[in-house]
Amino acid sequence: MADYRKMWQDLGMDLEKHDEFLAAVPDIYGELFVSQQKRPAGMEYFDFVMSEVHGLRVKELLDKKAEGKKVVSSFCVFVPEEFVLAAGGACIGLCAGAQYSVPIGEKVLPRSLCPLIKSSLGFKLGGLCPYFEVSDFVVGETTCDGKKKAWEILAQYHPTYVMELPQKKGEADKELWLKEVYKFKEKVEAETGVTITPESLSEAIKLANRRRKVLQRLYDTRKHDPVPISGKDAMLITQLSFFDDPERFIEKTSALCDELEDRVAKGEGAAPKGAPRILITGTPMPLPSWKMHHIIESSGAVVVCEESCTGTRSFETLVDETKTGLNEQVEAISRRALNINCACYTPNTGRIDDILRQVKEYKADGVVYYSLQFCQSYSVEYHLVEKALQEAGIPVMRIESDYSDEDAGQLQTRIEAFLEMIK
Repeated sequence: MADYRKMWQDLGMDLEKHDEFLAAVPDIYGELFVSQQKRPAGMEYFDFVMSEVHGLRVKELLDKKAEGKKVVSSFCVFVPEEFVLAAGGACIGLCAGAQYSVPIGEKVLPRSLCPLIKSSLGFKLGGLCPYFEVSDFVVGETTCDGKKKAWEILAQYHPTYVMELPQKKGEADKELWLKEVYKFKEKVEAETGVTITPESLSEAIKLANRRRKVLQRLYDTRKHDPVPISGKDAMLITQLSFFDDPERFIEKTSALCDELEDRVAKGEGAAPKGAPRILITGTPMPLPSWKMHHIIESSGAVVVCEESCTGTRSFETLVDETKTGLNEQVEAISRRALNINCACYTPNTGRIDDILRQVKEYKADGVVYYSLQFCQSYSVEYHLVEKALQEAGIPVMRIESDYSDEDAGQLQTRIEAFLEMIK
């Protein structure tokens, strides 16, 4: 990592705080991931990506910028990455899942706010995230009131562009979002100096869809018993999909899927056959948020699916590739977002349908409903989700937490009791 210190310094990062933040990562990662038994060999690549997550990939993005290309960062799966790809740029996610940066974010944000928002701004204010510094601008979105107001503060520290997301899915809402998508396309063209053509957009749509399809393939392997890969590893791969080079990610994940499908055929699993199967639903778990998966799987269960924006919502819906005209392509990109059943929508019965469907597809024995503290949308929506699951005879428990480990022991006790009830 010493090789990257000058790069981080040139990016204006706080090296002392950054060193302190990274110091604990190797031990934590080793305990949570590397120490797992019966781990697929293909995970070696993703271990490498994690070891270089603030190094090699950042250097690649800087090299792209040196060629005159743009780097755009975002927090949300609603942001149409296809336009950035079509203009020759890179679209990346941002760090937002660590407790370390939360107190820094609280210097400008209230404590009674979602940890994800406080963590994300803390990474910027603390000079901790090289992806913030390498990006030409950040794209925010109005998925909740906390984010909507936080972008006003973030704009004081970094170029920020905000997309207005509709709260319903009627015709007027579809029209509003389509206009927002067109405006974002124009923003990308203005920033990059590149005119997006039907040909370039078609290739970008196909590339983004290929990444979604390989994640679909990965998750399909988790429908088997025994599960060929742990929930922690599958979640890590999904988290890294927001950072890694798309073509390389597709290649390496495809190779891993080959191995996993072979393990399925041989009956080899990362967890014992018959282990309790848990579906997690709720708020996103951005890198490096691994607490819930670790507690569940160290309690003897296996996580088989995540109904979240760092899970199935990020890849289940594809953009129609058959459209050839630019306007038709933009409309297809717009429609995809409206098929993502985020809790920002009202009503949101589609999410309940997704959860019930996925419980069957992944043969889940129970559901853990996970929401971050002060996340109003997901906390309120629990009532209707719980009712639907109870009516379907599916065990469910609600967990509200943050990124710290202070409640880990209490959560483990509750989860163990839940698993005993399932058994």
